[in-house]
Amino acid sequence: MSEEKSDQVVENLAYQDPIPPSGIKSMPVQQAERDVAIDVLRGVALLGILAMNIRAFASIFASYANPMVYVDGTGIHRVIWLAGHILFDLKMMAIFSMLFGAGIVLMASRLKAKGQKSLGVHYRRMAWLLVIGLLHAHLIWNGDILVMYALIGMIVYVAWRWYVPVQIGLGLFLLLLGVGVNFGAGLTLEHWPEADVENMRHMWAPTPEMIETELTTFRGSWLEQLPVRSSFALMFETGGIIFFGLWRVGGLMLLGMGLYRLGIFSAKRSNRFYLAMLILGLAIGVPIILVGYQRNVENGFAMETAMFLTSQFNYVGSLFVAMSWIGAIMLLIKSGTLRWLIGALTAVGQMAFTNYLMQSIICTTIFYGHGLGLFGKYNYLEQFYFVIGVWIVQLIWSPLWLKHFRYGPFEWLWRSLTYWKRQPLKR
Repeated sequence: MSEEKSDQVVENLAYQDPIPPSGIKSMPVQQAERDVAIDVLRGVALLGILAMNIRAFASIFASYANPMVYVDGTGIHRVIWLAGHILFDLKMMAIFSMLFGAGIVLMASRLKAKGQKSLGVHYRRMAWLLVIGLLHAHLIWNGDILVMYALIGMIVYVAWRWYVPVQIGLGLFLLLLGVGVNFGAGLTLEHWPEADVENMRHMWAPTPEMIETELTTFRGSWLEQLPVRSSFALMFETGGIIFFGLWRVGGLMLLGMGLYRLGIFSAKRSNRFYLAMLILGLAIGVPIILVGYQRNVENGFAMETAMFLTSQFNYVGSLFVAMSWIGAIMLLIKSGTLRWLIGALTAVGQMAFTNYLMQSIICTTIFYGHGLGLFGKYNYLEQFYFVIGVWIVQLIWSPLWLKHFRYGPFEWLWRSLTYWKRQPLKR
């Protein structure tokens, strides 16, 4: 397909029929203004995030990053773990974070174009996102990312109108600063209080007694899970922000602001540009990630090296692989092929907030004791079967829902709370 024809495909998708396969004939102004390429990208990221989160839903916390504990990490199971590490771990979160920053610019610029101020709207949105995130983290699943997004989103808002080079430059600076923070932590670990080091060591590779306690807890009732879940959540909401959120999430949000304004997320660049993103991202990112993986193998995935030092190979490499994902998705959109898939992914992306929370509700119901109680009973390969099942459900139900409703249920709730006015839901 020629460049001119592929660009016309994007125009048709973006402005005439955002979700062709779903049968949606008309949408309110807010929906019609959506950038479909961004929705598709968000949909892919949302589904991809589950490929990693399933490890924390289905088994003990340590098995998320350490294939040497509890879950069988040998043979085909190690291949599955490594594939997730290369393709999904931090990559989907990187895309989601960049799109969050892009969304801030998109919302603020549209309000400005209408002669309205965005400051109050943005901070109300973030405040309610924080509330919903806290409820999600402490009552449903402790791996929540919404709290971190809300808090970091409150900070980076001030940069939405800055020059693009400043947004991108500061974003990259923060990302590199995060590498320095973690390297510094790893190199000075021997000077830390022994009790803190021992706690981290047990978090990375828990004892059999600790594993049994975690299994018993999450196979138990909701009330039995609550204090442990809140303890995990509080750890993410404090140490997670210090060692990860401020630098990684903040940097990616700023980077996303700049890349959005350059049209990279909107399929506005040439096929050659996106092909270069795809090829260079893989050619640079994958080898970096594999170097870190090999060093972990040589060190037996020891906490002293894996938690702060060798993890930085994936931290850096994930940025390049995330860019390759973006390039591949933009090429798919511009090609005009698989329109049914593009339509389904668009709907998933439009309902990303609802689908994210539904992933937690579905998976905790399957694996935790207040549901089917299957926690800790599946290896990495078997866990991925559940991922595929949830993907299919969300790819089907999202277009069907949007055929009858303007927003996903949680998008509608968030919007209504932000404007403190019940928003129309049915079409």
